[in-house]
Amino acid sequence: MAVAEVNGVRIAGIASTVPESTITPEDDSRHFGEPMDKVADSIGVWKRHKAPANGCVSDMCQFSAERLLEQLDWDRETVQLVVFISQSADYILPATACTLQNRLGLSTQCAAFDVNLGCSAYPYGLWLASQMLTSFRGGGRALLLVGDTATRNLSPQDRSTIPLFGDAGTATAIEVSDDAAPMQFVLGTDGAGAPHLMIPAGGHRLPRSAETRIPHTCADGIVRCDEDVHMNGAEVFAFCLREVPKLIKATLAAADSTVDDFDGIVFHQANTFMMNHLTKRLKVPAEKFPLALARYGNTASASIPLAINDHWGSSAGPQDLRLLMAGFGVGWSWASCSADCRGIVIPEVLTMSNEAFPQMASSREAA
Repeated sequence: MAVAEVNGVRIAGIASTVPESTITPEDDSRHFGEPMDKVADSIGVWKRHKAPANGCVSDMCQFSAERLLEQLDWDRETVQLVVFISQSADYILPATACTLQNRLGLSTQCAAFDVNLGCSAYPYGLWLASQMLTSFRGGGRALLLVGDTATRNLSPQDRSTIPLFGDAGTATAIEVSDDAAPMQFVLGTDGAGAPHLMIPAGGHRLPRSAETRIPHTCADGIVRCDEDVHMNGAEVFAFCLREVPKLIKATLAAADSTVDDFDGIVFHQANTFMMNHLTKRLKVPAEKFPLALARYGNTASASIPLAINDHWGSSAGPQDLRLLMAGFGVGWSWASCSADCRGIVIPEVLTMSNEAFPQMASSREAA
């Protein structure tokens, strides 16, 4: 695994937004025509949030960023970098980060680009944005915008995914600071696992067509089309058991620390059974391990910052927290970050009304 350290950069704030519309096991029971409480109990998800048809994750990221810029009292001209990480981009082109630079009223001297990552997105994004800031002359500030509308990619007949996934968008403010403690990162990839968590159609390898929209019964007995998420749960679980303990061990070694030295160990919120299994194996005390799954489900790339806002969100003012954050999943891809977050601003989770989302644009208006 690749190990890195970044000096002189701090995480100034984290904000997370979910859409107001929610889905419960009762809704799932009506959808599938059978009780779904046992499924909810096994995965630990009792409510998820779903964006409206006209809503994009960029809207929730913008909503989060606006609140964060206001609370931090940042001059928008001082933001020199926007990194948008998602697998729910607004368009094939241009990059969503470019449109967000304009929508947020940031300087045209700001660098902006997209990254396509899922479950490991947040620690990867912290590493990438922090490392880039150290190369800017005269210091700098960045917005890391991370999230997904994961509910858009699910087969309506897939009982293994519909009760699990929710939508969310987040913003993290990062800035150069001489007083910042070093951040340690560990990163890894095994692309051999790509087929086990994939949307086969929609890219250039297999473009969307009438044929890719035809539902068929897969090897696991679930009816999907090639434009839906295909998830091999057993392989995902095996991957996590194989790689996550090694990832945490390597992170603790890089940070020269133990679990006891951290205020929180924040994992990608995959499912409760997996999380509980990993914490027992890693001997992480329950009070150090925030779980937001019950209220939001698996929100893909947004799950780590969302869990932070859900657990530590407060209007009381800046906080001092030492966090170990670890993301792992689709790719296979995994990454972690050890960060001493001094004076970090963490508001409570924000809710975006359906009316606050922009109206859906026609193809001509979008162009």
